[in-house]
Amino acid sequence: MLKKVKCLKFNQTAHAQRQSSEQSETETETETETEDVVVKEEPLSITINGRHYVTAMISPQMKKEFVIGHLFAEGIIKSIDEIESLQVEDDSNTANLLITHPLKVLAARKIIVSGCGTGTSFLDESKLPKIQIQIQSGSAVKIDSGHIIAAVKSILHSQVHDLTGGLHLVGLFERNNHENRVDKYASVCIVEDIGRHNALDKVIGYGLLREIDFEKTYVACTGRISSEMVLKSSVANIPLLASRGATTSLAIELAEHTGLCICGFVRGGRMNVYTHAERVNLAPTART
Repeated sequence: MLKKVKCLKFNQTAHAQRQSSEQSETETETETETEDVVVKEEPLSITINGRHYVTAMISPQMKKEFVIGHLFAEGIIKSIDEIESLQVEDDSNTANLLITHPLKVLAARKIIVSGCGTGTSFLDESKLPKIQIQIQSGSAVKIDSGHIIAAVKSILHSQVHDLTGGLHLVGLFERNNHENRVDKYASVCIVEDIGRHNALDKVIGYGLLREIDFEKTYVACTGRISSEMVLKSSVANIPLLASRGATTSLAIELAEHTGLCICGFVRGGRMNVYTHAERVNLAPTART
């Protein structure tokens, strides 16, 4: 996850000087050879049924979750049952899969979007994913604003991010079945990666491996909510995406069509709800 590297640290310091009745500043420049700690970035080559699919640049942990989540979010698989075998080789940074419907890989039409990922197949409105909420679990998508604010705050506690400043964080939160608890939503996992889209893929893969019902969850993240983040969340049937950062016009437009609620600038007890505000309970959450 971390790697020490050599670097040259440059420092420029201003010093105040008084000459007779006037005061001026001089600058001192220093250079120091030292070491710094950075996050690791590694390529992961994914092969599906003997054909190279994509090479992704990711943080090295949770590779299996990334592969499963990425293929699901891109529509290559509809469920984890479509994966016949999956082998991840850490030494060669490769992942080899056999899936039941390999022609889906050839049929996927890729469009590069702003999320820094490989692209997406969804631009035609008729092909956009739609978030499906069952009537009997409708209460699962009415989330207290206090829970959302607390969730975004909770994912910020990362020693690696504090040390390097080089990671995005994405957390998955699931409805707690104990109705007498104040924190109706509990953290399922919090993932770190150099890319926010990678971290979201890992969160989705983690949930698929544990058969989590995504319609009873929501996601909190640190980075900008882009169109790709909206599409991945919508494909997974996650009804709400919250971030301490901004969003984009296309992300808002797509979320309106897919049914996703976007909450941006979640910080300092405030947030902006851009789409499907009916999914947020703005009443203050009682605390005990």
